[in-house]
Amino acid sequence: MTAGQDDRRPRRTREDYERGLPGYHDPTAGFGGATPAHSALTLRAVLAGFGLVFCAVAAALMIMSGLTALGVVLAVLATVALVDLGWVIHRKRRGEPG
Repeated sequence: MTAGQDDRRPRRTREDYERGLPGYHDPTAGFGGATPAHSALTLRAVLAGFGLVFCAVAAALMIMSGLTALGVVLAVLATVALVDLGWVIHRKRRGEPG
């Protein structure tokens, strides 16, 4: 896509995200009469929150018990879950359905 083609596309509004972007999450949306899929952002937020709490508690327990390497790995996974949770919250505040 050239820079000229990108300039002609209208900027998406909050209403576009509330309706859902057609085919955004499903490359085969509309094929054979199928309805477009929607993102399960709420489920993703719950799973990221669970992963954050579980990994943070497990990391603290592992570090206190002397398994520092495993504790560091779990702390990194907790950080990844925190970033994912932040991104999901950003998308939900933007108005995307799910």
